[in-house]
Parts: sequence; structure tokens; C-alpha cells
Amino acid sequence: MWDRFLASDPGLLRLLSALSTVCAVLLTLGALAAVDASVPVLVAGALTAMVSTVAITERRPHDQALTLAAGVPVALVVVVIGSALTPYRVLADVVFVAVIFAALYIRRLGPRATTLGVFAFQLFFVTQFVGTRLAQLPHLVPTVLVAFTASALVRFALLRSPPERTLARLHRALRLRLALMLDALIEVAEGGPGTSRAARAADDLRRQAARLHAGALMIRSRLDPGTPDRGLAATVQRRVAEAETAAERLAVLVLRLVWPAADIDTLTRYLTPVHRTDSRLDVRVAVSLPALASTLRALRTAVRPGHGRPGRTDSTTSWADDAKVRDRLLGHPDDERLSDAPPALQDAVRCAGDFARALSDLRLAVDAHTSTPQDSPEAARSAKEQDPQDSDPAEDVVPRREAPHVRPTTRTALQVATGSALAVVGGELLSPQRWYWAVFTCWVVFINTSSTGDLLVRGYRRLVGTVTGVVAGLALAALTGGRPWPAFALVILSVFGMYYTATVSYTLMSFFVTTMIGMLYALLHALTPGVLVVRIEETALGIACGLAAALLVLPAPTREHTDRLLQEVLERLRAVLARSLARLCGEPGGGPLGPARALDAALDGLRLAVQPLITPLSPLRSRRRTALAVLGLLETAALHTRGLAGTAESTPAGIRVGPEHCLVDEARRIDRNLAALIGQVAGEDADATALQRGPGTTARPAVGGEGARVEDLRTTRRVLRHLERVDQSIQGLARTLGVPVRDDP
Repeated sequence: MWDRFLASDPGLLRLLSALSTVCAVLLTLGALAAVDASVPVLVAGALTAMVSTVAITERRPHDQALTLAAGVPVALVVVVIGSALTPYRVLADVVFVAVIFAALYIRRLGPRATTLGVFAFQLFFVTQFVGTRLAQLPHLVPTVLVAFTASALVRFALLRSPPERTLARLHRALRLRLALMLDALIEVAEGGPGTSRAARAADDLRRQAARLHAGALMIRSRLDPGTPDRGLAATVQRRVAEAETAAERLAVLVLRLVWPAADIDTLTRYLTPVHRTDSRLDVRVAVSLPALASTLRALRTAVRPGHGRPGRTDSTTSWADDAKVRDRLLGHPDDERLSDAPPALQDAVRCAGDFARALSDLRLAVDAHTSTPQDSPEAARSAKEQDPQDSDPAEDVVPRREAPHVRPTTRTALQVATGSALAVVGGELLSPQRWYWAVFTCWVVFINTSSTGDLLVRGYRRLVGTVTGVVAGLALAALTGGRPWPAFALVILSVFGMYYTATVSYTLMSFFVTTMIGMLYALLHALTPGVLVVRIEETALGIACGLAAALLVLPAPTREHTDRLLQEVLERLRAVLARSLARLCGEPGGGPLGPARALDAALDGLRLAVQPLITPLSPLRSRRRTALAVLGLLETAALHTRGLAGTAESTPAGIRVGPEHCLVDEARRIDRNLAALIGQVAGEDADATALQRGPGTTARPAVGGEGARVEDLRTTRRVLRHLERVDQSIQGLARTLGVPVRDDP
């Protein structure tokens, strides 16, 4: 259970974020309670500590310190202005809308400006929520300073997390996710086709593969900003990509071995589960499955992350154990016992050896990056094998398209300002004392949304979380009986839950927010069932005002947004294929690592953008089916493109992939197909140029010619297999989008 907890929160980033916020609030409350501050001042200090802790998004400590220091004068000015305007309701409303527009408009200036805008909005909201006055400034100014100081102490002293430590924790979480993926693979191999055990394991395998990919993306993103040694960071990124690719390929091979009739080529969750396909095993495969399960268990032993952590005294022993397992797995290609095994089983066992090597290389690279002493011979081997071009940062090879006529920051600022103005008017009519909740809701539902559909889904989730939070708030308020410290304890627990679940479930986060608000009203002796009912009404009003503004002011339809992201994914897919094939053919140029990372990021963005379309509550059933099919085909193409890029990166210089004209012909045809598909998505090709269907790459028997080495044949078959799967995914995507496909003449 502990391992699963660590795997569910890679690097403990969510836990540390929640703990940092709670510690900052506790330090602030402790300092203010020591001077016998009033309850309104305590509430203002707690809210300021929360904002100053969570709003900063920079990765480097130096940048975080500068942003925190710049936030102090901004916060003080806003508190003074908000306190001065509190008695003047209309003027305060106008200034609040202006602050909202400015806070969102300056996001174009970068992360620091974004954070300062959040400070301005949140602290103006605090003054309106608490109802501060100019007479309270002698208490409020020190309160703001105490809150920012507490945030700095927690961030840079109490819970300081150096990048090296964060990377080590992320690496451990990645290994745990690899272990969980192998556990599911072992269940598949031991269960066999046609059993409910294997079917459940196959479904779990798909989920674990998606989580593994998310963990790999997290490690790569953490290595980007402020890494002193760019060459070492690039090496770690390459090793992460190799380990992920090897794990995905091993999973596909095992599933293909267990369900041969399904011709499995993907791990995506958005296509029909493969275990629904009836399949009968070959006798030799059935006999060999226990041996495969034994190999997977040995690999699971090597993945186990409990050994060799930095600072452990048994690291030498663990390195020796890992080396034994790796050598055993790497020796399988030459094992005489495999000579009579089916080719599919041989491929799976060889892939297990590749996985073991990738895992060992990843561990060495991470340990080198975290400055762990490397006295083992494996460390010396890793240093010798480092590719010289790993020292160069990978560039983005896809040219940037022209920016839209209206910047997203300008669009969002105008929309939120308009929605907030409507929310102010409606909120004042609904409840002159609680009008600000409608404005706050309009703000938060717009944050990190990019389309009208996204806004609708986010608003629905917030409303559900608010309603359930109201019920919980009333129940907890009854339990505390008006006593301040139990209510403060529940506030702290709600703050922890709010930030621990923020990236997991927006509904849960909204639930904890509303529960915290209920406790704050209890502390202010203003909690009644009518107040929380007004909270629900103001929340619904804020969502409605936000939707109205999104539909009326420079609307951004979901279809337009997803089409733009789909075009970007296809362009990056094309770039990875070009780089990978150029490297395999020995042409000069950079490696495919950078384009592959950009492809993963673009696909992740598309996956988030289509959530409004694929939610089970969506009434547009045909669009939902289309969106699911598009995601499944793109993830399949991306999986095999990553496999192709990994093969290109790891293929030694002496390996010859051929015949080269076969690769060149297929590459040109696939590139033409991608170009035609991109033109269709972008609306540039009005004549609907048909894609060309090729003869099929893996069906060609004479690969490599006579006298070719076994290593050359294996690499060539793998490359052609990846190319064929990418080609099939592109053609399937074209048919799904209504683009014609014709036979190659």
C-alpha cells in the first residue's frame, strides 16, 4: 500500500505542496495568536499565507525568492486599496473588476507576472471577504508581512526540496510504476487468454501504462528548467525514454503473445479492450508461458526500488544483485533453450533483456545527476557509453505557427472581466453581503480552461463539489459547537485536502474549499444554513455568468481549439518520424529525443482539451465516439513513434538497417499522408487529397538481403513493424475524420 501511495503521487509533489501550505498557515496563525490577534485578522493571515505559498510556480529557488519578494509590496498596496474601498460598494466593485482584468492580462509577461496577478486578485478578495477597514491597517500590514515570511520559511528552510532530491523521488516513483506494470504483465502471462484474471490484468496494464507515461513526462519536465549540467540532464531524459519505450514494447509483445488473434499494437485505454477477442494459444506458446512469467518475475525483482537508494549501506550488494538479474536477462538471446521457442516468445524475452539494460542505465544516469558516489564498474561503463550529442539540448524542430489575432491572455481577461461584472450585478441582487462568491467562482472556473466546453465541465464539477461541501460544512460546524480551535483544526485539514486533491479531482478540491469556508464562517460567528445556501446560489450564478461571457465575448469553441491542437500533434509526429528515420539511415542531424518529448507534451495537451467531449455526461454521443477513436489512434501512433525513436537512439553505429530504399519509400509515403492529413485538419486542402495505402511493410519477406546479420534483421523488422503500425494509425485517423484513403498505385 505504501508503494502504491508513492506511485500515485510521483516525487510526493502533491503531499509536499499540501504540507507546505498547511505549515505556512500554522506558522502564521501561531505568530498572530501569540500577540492575541482578533479572529478576522487570523482569517486574513491564514488566507494570505495560503495564497503566498501556492501561487508561485517557478521551479528554481532563485526565481521563487524574487517572486515572493515582489509580491510583498503588491499585497500591501492591494490590502490598503481594498480596505479603503470596502465601505464604498459600487466603487469597490468597479475596482475589483479592473483588478481581475489586469491580473489576467499581464499573464503574457510570464510566470512572475501571473503570480503577482494572483496575489492582487486573491488579496483584494480577502479584504472583501473579511470586511477590513482602514482602521485595521496597523494590524493587517504586519499580518501580511508575517504570512509572507512564514511562506518563505517553509519554502526555503522547513520543507526545502532541492532539485536532486525531487529527481530521486521521481525516479523511485517511476520504478514503482514500472513494478506495478510488471505485476499486471505477470498476471496476464499466468492467467492466459479467456480468463477473467487475465482480462482484469490487461485492463490494469493499460491504466498502469498511462500512469507510467505521466510519470516519465513529469521527470522530463522537472529536468528542463535550471539544470546546471544540460548534458547530464539530457542523458537522464534519454534513459527515461528508453525505459518507458522498453516497458511499452514488452507489454505489447506479451499481450500479443497471449491474444495472437487480436494483433495487438497499442496500450491505449480509448480503444476496444483486446481481451474481448477470442483466442486460442499455440501449444508451444502455452507450454512456454510459465517460463515467460518466471522471466517477468526476475525482471520485477530488478525493478524493485527498495534497494540501492542514496545513502543506503547495502548499495554495493544491490548493484551486484541487479547486475546478476540484468546479465541473466541479457543472456537470453544466446540461450539455447530459446532456439525452439516460438518467435513471438523469443521477441518477448529479448525485450525483457532490453528492459533490464534500460532500467540499469536509467538508475546510473539518475545517480550521476543526484551526485551519488559511483564506485561500481557499471557506473564506469555508463560514463563510457554516454552519447556525445546527449550534451546538446534538444531543440524544437516544428516551426511556430502564426499567433491568432487575439491573444489567449487578452481573450481570457476580457471574458473574465465581463463575466465578473455580470457576477457583481447578479451577486448584489442575490445577496448584497455575499456577492463576492459569484465573482470568485467566475474567476476560478476560467483558470486553466481553454474552451467553452472545458469551462462547462469545470463549472459542473465545481457546483457538485460546492453542494456536497455545504452539507459537510454544516455537519462539521454542528460538531465543533462554535469553539474556535476545533474549527481552525478543521480549516487546516480542509486546506490540506484542497491542495492535495487539486490536480487529481476538481470536484474534491471544490468540496474542501466549501468545507473550509463553512468553518471560516463558523469562526466569524456568521454561519447559518441560509448563508451556505446563498453560497450554492452564488456559485451557480458565477458559473452562469462565466458561461455567458465565454459565449458572447470572443468565443473559443471546443472544436476550433481541439482542431488546432490536433494539427500540432500531427506536425510533431511528422517531425519525430523524420528525425528517427534520418538517424537510422545514417544521415547527419540531431536525435529524435527532443521532438519525441514535444510530441508527448502536445498529445497530453490534446488529451486534456477533449475531456469535455469524452466525459460520460456529454450528450453529443457521436462526437464522443469520434474523439475517443481519435485519441486511441493518436496514442497508438505515438507509442510506435516513441518505439521508433528509441530504436534510432539505441541502435549501435555498426547495425545496418536495410534495404534503405524500403525505408525511404515508406517514409516518403507516410510523410505525404501526414502532410495531406495536416492540410485537411488545418482547412488548407479544400480538395480532400486522398491518403495512399501502402502494400504493408512487415509482409515483405526479403528484408536485409542474403547474408545479413541477425542483429541487422532484428532491428530492420522492428523498424518496419513500427512504421507499419504508425501508417495504419494514420490511415485509421483519416477515415475517422472523413479523409479518403486510396490504394497505392
